[in-house]
Amino acid sequence: MNSDWEDRVTAAWARFDDFAQEDAPAFRAMIDALVAELPGDSPLGPFEQACAWDSTGHSDRAVPLYRRALDGGLADVSRYKARRAKIQLASSLRNTGEAEQGVRLLTPELLAPSDELDDAVRACLALCLSSLGRDREGLSLVLGALAPHLPRYQRSMANYARLLVEPAAG
Repeated sequence: MNSDWEDRVTAAWARFDDFAQEDAPAFRAMIDALVAELPGDSPLGPFEQACAWDSTGHSDRAVPLYRRALDGGLADVSRYKARRAKIQLASSLRNTGEAEQGVRLLTPELLAPSDELDDAVRACLALCLSSLGRDREGLSLVLGALAPHLPRYQRSMANYARLLVEPAAG
């Protein structure tokens, strides 16, 4: 889509916190109006609608829209938004009791080209793992993501993260 449309979507999201919870339908209507400007087969539409449903507390309504966006070629339009969709879909799956699907969706993202969403991938994957009772794996991911941001102890924390999931040396 053109940069004007993207700018208006960005502006709409910048106003999100101005909407009270009871005004969630008005926010979704604002997103729907922007989506209506897109061609019917654009994967950007279901992506933005999924984000709006998700952000207003309806993970169940967001899941099929995220899937439609991804299946419709969102990665061809924007690799960044496709990665966001995977993170947010995994979170919504966890919220709807399907954490295992979230793990399957995000695990390959650990090997994807690095970008600013790497830590979000790890944080969301850690939550999915925790929901499945795999807390050590989740903690390992979170410590590994945190380690590079620490002013000291980067090597120690990275090693501790690794040791949480490595088999004990015998």
